[in-house]
Amino acid sequence: MKIAIKRIYDAQDAEDGYRVLVDRLWPRGISKEKASWDEWVKNVAPSTRLRQWFAHDEAKWDTFRQRYFEELDKNTEAVSHLLQLSRQGKLTLLYSARNTEHNEAAALKEYLLRKTSS
Repeated sequence: MKIAIKRIYDAQDAEDGYRVLVDRLWPRGISKEKASWDEWVKNVAPSTRLRQWFAHDEAKWDTFRQRYFEELDKNTEAVSHLLQLSRQGKLTLLYSARNTEHNEAAALKEYLLRKTSS
């Protein structure tokens, strides 16, 4: 199972596989017509409250991940859907955050990989 993460602003690559936008809000400065994505699964994103609390503050990263994983544990339908997609081929989780290491897609990838190994 291959899961990758990539900024939605980066060019699409033939090796991306199935591209899923995992942000709750539509990314700024990109039109839906020009965006290269196969599906938008916004209900898998962190809650608005958690997203606003985190505000991409790296000092909050560990707590953010823990709280987000707790939300994902309750979001079985969306998680199951992404796991099913990942079993069919490469899955690329798209996000819009500038921080390429501390964002919801990175946390979601970690969560999904843990689910597949358990």
